[in-house]
Amino acid sequence: MSLDLQACSDGELAALTLAGRQSAFAEIMRRHQTAIFRLVRGLVGNAEEALDLTQDCFVSAFSHLRKYDGARPLRAWLSRIAINKCRDWRRRQRVRQLFTFGSAPSDDEIEQVPDDAPSAHASAESKIEVERLSAAISALPATLREVLMLRTVEGLSQSEAAKALSVSSKAVETRLYRARARLAEILAEE
Repeated sequence: MSLDLQACSDGELAALTLAGRQSAFAEIMRRHQTAIFRLVRGLVGNAEEALDLTQDCFVSAFSHLRKYDGARPLRAWLSRIAINKCRDWRRRQRVRQLFTFGSAPSDDEIEQVPDDAPSAHASAESKIEVERLSAAISALPATLREVLMLRTVEGLSQSEAAKALSVSSKAVETRLYRARARLAEILAEE
């Protein structure tokens, strides 16, 4: 008798993985890799780095799966790991910039979010807006940027975002309000 892994909950998949079933972790990755990649890309702004960090996130999740509480949302737990990986990456980037005399990445190095707009004119306008919004989001402090990405882009609930960030639900609410307000200020300044 074969077990349908797609019908299993995340908690069941984690338990199966811990019991030695590698295909269960492959199902976890299949379910969550796109969302985690989107989150990481939104936080680091570079698709290649995001791909590496997403892989690091799942390697770390696999090696620390015993710490996961199967009764809690796996996506929030994975998001927490991803955010920590992004924070580590940012710290390493700052150190590298110190050694390269503060040079920042060029515009060519920063990939833009693809746009599926139907016409070339609409596509050009949309890309300008995406660039403008991406730059504004990047200008937010990390604590505000993380909440904004988790709640608005990834669609995590307030309590899931709170678990992912290890803060209270009220802190998520406050940070999201501040992130939106600051984002509006940044966009209005342009």
